[in-house]
Amino acid sequence: MNNPTNYVRLGVLALLWGSSFLLIKLALGALSPTQIALTRIVLGAAVLLALCALRGMRPSRDRKLWRHVAVAALFGSALPWVLFGLGEQTVDSGLTGVLNATTPLWTVLFGLFAGREAMPPTRLGGLLLGFLGVLLIFAPWQGGSLLSWGVLACLSAAVSYGIGYVYIGRNLTGNHGLPPLALAAMQMVAATGYALLALPLDGLQPVRWEPLALLAVAALGIFGTGLAFAINYRIIGDEGATTASTVAYLMPIVSVLLGWLLLGEELGLRVLLGMSIVLLGVALTRRSPAPKPVAAPAPEEDEMSNQLRTKATRTTCTTCTTCTIGTISTTLITRTDEHPPIEPPGAWTRIRLALMRGSQLYADLANNHPLK
Repeated sequence: MNNPTNYVRLGVLALLWGSSFLLIKLALGALSPTQIALTRIVLGAAVLLALCALRGMRPSRDRKLWRHVAVAALFGSALPWVLFGLGEQTVDSGLTGVLNATTPLWTVLFGLFAGREAMPPTRLGGLLLGFLGVLLIFAPWQGGSLLSWGVLACLSAAVSYGIGYVYIGRNLTGNHGLPPLALAAMQMVAATGYALLALPLDGLQPVRWEPLALLAVAALGIFGTGLAFAINYRIIGDEGATTASTVAYLMPIVSVLLGWLLLGEELGLRVLLGMSIVLLGVALTRRSPAPKPVAAPAPEEDEMSNQLRTKATRTTCTTCTTCTIGTISTTLITRTDEHPPIEPPGAWTRIRLALMRGSQLYADLANNHPLK
């Protein structure tokens, strides 16, 4: 990855989003699927807008940008969250997490159609292997197949995620002048409108008073939506759409374990084997082709480049009054070839160098802050 901190972000997302299927299952005890989607979107939007306000960010007024945000909100938020709620009325939370693990496969597939993803043989093999695992989970050749309307709803949600990831990567990451956090807040605001439009489907029924269910949907909105979306947009901006979507192959492990520990759910051997094949296929789609070896420069060219580099270093240090640590050390090494040895730096110089290293370390830590 370009930024090692994104490994931590992916782990946090796996925990937050992997537990979301358990929270949806619990929330169904008090609310309908569209009520759950609306509640989590509103709470997520409130968290993101509050974070934007604390950091002095404001949503854009660009209509073209808002059109892109509206499409991303439909496929990346409102539609899949309603579909997951509908599906989990008849599907276990663990199996829902397994079906959601196909999101990276759909992302690679739609990325190929969009002309943005390369397809080397290894990635193509991983894509085919992943869909073979999906076929094994469904087992249409058996009379007791898992294929049902609830499973299809959950799988359609994963397809919607794939479309949303690719669209966000193509249209909402780049030089639009807005940080990822502001874009996430705009997406939640747009998704609120879709959830309100879908509310008449089954969201006009009274809410049942179940404290555990209401607490679950609150955690789903605040943590699984608001904070998680801020992290997710940062990963998309740093690493790209396909890399961000690979969080989905850690999520089923979390969802299966939580469903087994807290709800007593069990998955058959065929489903677990199919999940393993899906995850293996996803892992293969993440492999990049080996870089081509670069020919070593000829001895004459190597000697000439060394001479030019030495000359450039001397010119930089003789004409500039303030040098970086790397330039200072290079100059000391270069000048010893033709000049008398230079005395070791004094105590004050060593203190200055230590302070410069400390300030650079602080800047690196600040730039890699999870909510930056």
